[in-house]
Amino acid sequence: MADQYSVRALSYDQLTSAERELSDAFPMGRQVDLRTGVPEDDRVAEGGQWGPGRTVRAAVIVALLQGANTAQSGAIACLRLAGGRISGRLNLAGAQIAHVLWFEDCWFEEGVDLSGASTQSIVIVASRVPGLEAGLTRVEGRIDLRRSRLESGSASPLHRKVTALSLINAHVSGAVNLNGAGIAAPEEWAVSAGGLVAEGGVYCQGGFVAHGELRFMEAQLPGGLHMRGALLKRPGQRGVALVLDNAVASTLDFSDRFTANGIVRLWGARVSDNVTFEGAVLNGPRDGQGPSLTASRMQSADFDFALARSPSGAVDLRGAQVSHLHDSRHSWPDVVELDGFVYGSIQRDEAGERREAVRQRDSVAHRVAWIRRSPGYSPQPYEQLASWYRKAGHDDDARRVLLAKQRHRRQTLHPAARVWGHLLDATVGYGYRPWLAGIWLLALTLLGTLSFGSHSPNPVKQGESAPFQPLVYTLDLLIPIGGPGQRTAWYWSNDSLQWLAYLLTAFGWVLATAVIAGVTRTLQKS
Repeated sequence: MADQYSVRALSYDQLTSAERELSDAFPMGRQVDLRTGVPEDDRVAEGGQWGPGRTVRAAVIVALLQGANTAQSGAIACLRLAGGRISGRLNLAGAQIAHVLWFEDCWFEEGVDLSGASTQSIVIVASRVPGLEAGLTRVEGRIDLRRSRLESGSASPLHRKVTALSLINAHVSGAVNLNGAGIAAPEEWAVSAGGLVAEGGVYCQGGFVAHGELRFMEAQLPGGLHMRGALLKRPGQRGVALVLDNAVASTLDFSDRFTANGIVRLWGARVSDNVTFEGAVLNGPRDGQGPSLTASRMQSADFDFALARSPSGAVDLRGAQVSHLHDSRHSWPDVVELDGFVYGSIQRDEAGERREAVRQRDSVAHRVAWIRRSPGYSPQPYEQLASWYRKAGHDDDARRVLLAKQRHRRQTLHPAARVWGHLLDATVGYGYRPWLAGIWLLALTLLGTLSFGSHSPNPVKQGESAPFQPLVYTLDLLIPIGGPGQRTAWYWSNDSLQWLAYLLTAFGWVLATAVIAGVTRTLQKS
């Protein structure tokens, strides 16, 4: 064995007992277990105190993976180590690794560098690692970091930020498994995975906790991102907890008490199936100055936003497109950006039961109040909501929404236009309540008929006027064009009745103008 083995200047005889055991086991793929079996002695957090009997130099591991001890015939070499302390930096940058790496309950003195490497599966389970650099790495298998603790170490030469786990532009044919892991970089990037391709998806469940920002910008995740019950806390100074800008995924699962103490950012994310926040808690930044969720231009089939409680910060859905929206009474904060938000249907969650929101009591009032949470005025959210009501066969509700739109718009106009708007609203409901004109006409006709019927007017030309009819005379005043000619044949010596005649004529013109303007508005897109 000694004449076949060397690690740089080290011979087999210079290896420690633990290193020799690992070297002998490697060709056969056997696991070397250095654990004592005593829980107090095997705690990974105390791995810095493990002595030489449990210590393996990183250089020995590198040598084995680079062919220092070749596999035996009929066996598959694999580096499997449990309960060991790895001293020195495990530097495999750019290496071509044909074997699986498997570490369990291990304590790494320094970080692991796999940047630019091509390797089989990487398994570091229930271990402590001060930083894992795997940018540009190609993994034919999976990356498994279950229950491990990763901490930001020294700055990577490729990044100014200190990152606990870097997967920038890495390609993983399997899954990235972070279930139960803890990643700490409180003021920096806990995970930097921009451009990551993880065909089997990314899993951050089962007690996953991150101190710092998680970045998956432009990542491609055919297997989805699964963060059920994950906790993202103490983000950096910018207050961003999770970034998925322009990511492409099959699903984004932030359900089951997922908690983010910082901004969740999904700008331009494209999700083929569903984005779910069912039962999630979005606390927003610690200083309360930023949004809880910003998902502008996001695209998704289903968007489930039935949160456990209302977000502490604003929700930005500008330009987002979803086929189905699910919400609840806890979904929306005081500020919701909805300009350009397009959806095919809305379902509301009440008492654990979901149903179409159009069937719920006070649906229109609730949805209009939802739109009014947007700062400023924009017609698109109202038109989108009205379109949804029409598609559901609720035309009356659609008209109520469009009427609310005009009332909101009126608040943005100059005073004269606001006065005209109030007049349109009172007379014909901006054209969406034309029956109001009939009520006004009936009330004014009744007023005129009763008032004029108790007095006798004077004829303009004696003996040439048709008999005076109070009802006909009143209608003649209220109808601006045409008529039977009664208003021109009679006049009043009573000043009060003459002024009433003038007012009814003016009301007639105003009512006719309002009807024409209102009907025109309903035929045009204002």
